[in-house]
Amino acid sequence: MKMAFITLHHLLLLGALALLSCLVSVKGESPYKFYTWTVTYGVISPLGVPQQVILINGQFPGPKLEVVTNDNIILNLINKLDQPFLLTWNGIKQRKNSWQDGVLGTNCPIPPNSNFTYKFQTKDQIGTYNYFPSTSFHKAAGGFGAINIYARPRIPIPYPLPVADFTLLIGDWFKTNHKTLQQSLDSGGVLPSPDGMLINGQTQTTLTGDQGKTYMLRISNVGLSSSFNFRIQGHTMQVVEVEGSHVLQNVYESLDVHVGQSLSVLVTLNQPSKDYYIVATTRFTTSKLSVTALLRYSNSALPASGDTPSPPPEDLDWSLNQARSFRWNLTANAARPNPQGSFHYGTITPTKSFVFSNSAPLINGKQRYAVNGVSYVNSETPLKLADRLNISGVFSTNAIQSVPSSSPAIIATSVVQASLHDFLEVVFQNSEESMQSWHLDGYDFWVVGFGSGQWTPEQRSQYNLIDALTRHTTQVYPNSWTTILVSLDNQGMWNMRSAIWERQYLGQQFYLKVWDPVQSLANEYNPPDNLLLCGKAIGRHL
Repeated sequence: MKMAFITLHHLLLLGALALLSCLVSVKGESPYKFYTWTVTYGVISPLGVPQQVILINGQFPGPKLEVVTNDNIILNLINKLDQPFLLTWNGIKQRKNSWQDGVLGTNCPIPPNSNFTYKFQTKDQIGTYNYFPSTSFHKAAGGFGAINIYARPRIPIPYPLPVADFTLLIGDWFKTNHKTLQQSLDSGGVLPSPDGMLINGQTQTTLTGDQGKTYMLRISNVGLSSSFNFRIQGHTMQVVEVEGSHVLQNVYESLDVHVGQSLSVLVTLNQPSKDYYIVATTRFTTSKLSVTALLRYSNSALPASGDTPSPPPEDLDWSLNQARSFRWNLTANAARPNPQGSFHYGTITPTKSFVFSNSAPLINGKQRYAVNGVSYVNSETPLKLADRLNISGVFSTNAIQSVPSSSPAIIATSVVQASLHDFLEVVFQNSEESMQSWHLDGYDFWVVGFGSGQWTPEQRSQYNLIDALTRHTTQVYPNSWTTILVSLDNQGMWNMRSAIWERQYLGQQFYLKVWDPVQSLANEYNPPDNLLLCGKAIGRHL
């Protein structure tokens, strides 16, 4: 199948339309984009076996959101499934607007045969992102898609405009029905190993381009559990953007991409005219899976030949060194005209510090996952609604402590409180043998340190306080730690979770409440008029 892409003409048209919309908008208001998406089940065979998947407008993966910085998105989501459903917008910051985040701590799920209209803005963002279902175990059935945010036409980008974009949604995949997988987890089991990998919902696809031209590949790991390594036979990749950050444009032969992460690379078709293999292979897993696609030169008359490119060593140090090589481009702007480096994050003293340690306890004889000994359970009432309406007994603000303890693991609906404009140091401590991946809604953060063993305060001397990149999802290597710094400038209730979906589902998550005692529209928007009510919020007035 020949893969569709966004051409230079389309990119320029997007920018021109955005500029025209800005010129004719009232008081310079940013453009509005309107969508209607219908969520249904369908039967397809992505791994050669018929299985039920989640379609959006009949598509698997779902439709791409191709938007421009500051666009206003009005998206009517119609749920035709037999279960309540939500989409979350992975990496979209929802500035002052956690009401639109699409997770169970902020939103009531959309009942079957009902709808909800999301209203949010891609405020001050550029880059490669994606969306996926946050309810039940729907993510294992699909319902995911790409979000590509282009810069406004008057904002420069720090690289030559590529001829076209290709979007690659890559991830592990299970043949087993999502309800069966969920029942296994609910009964105390664990997920089996994935059955295969997909690129854009398929086991094979073809990217076609012209010899001598440069293309952008927007790569996301949309899988449930597996890191992967990505490479192209005979070609190198220049990384230019990572989750909204413009980075130093280093060149790589292969790239590790962990669960929930996204990045953009430039690839120049500078080899002899033929077909070349594209390969993604799982990393740091017991069973090795791979998926292969083709890069085809438009004037090619020769099929791909030779061996597929080999993966790098199954070596944590190799991956760790690559992660450390991703650096902020201090002189480049991102969505705004000011240089990224104009914010000197390394000179700010943290106001609060946390060490969050993941674990895999048995609670009441069932497998759970926990943060500092607390395994999260969802409430029937979204935490954001309970907080707004002063409904007591919905969540606990004292269950998770700021450092790990040796106490027996417990279950709680846990919230960590912080003040608007706090500056946090967060250490993710991983004392398990498996790779971890941590995500924070509503924010990006500076990934300032990776290290092995147990974190200690003395290791602050290893932090990169000059040009660490910002991103929304970071890996934590086995028996290691990762430190992030977060500037809390976005009021709301924000989900901090494992991006490894089994662990998230069974409790490795919590919510970060960022608040200010003075209620002000300058800090946070009011609840939308169409907000769904459920649980203890039914009958209440917002």
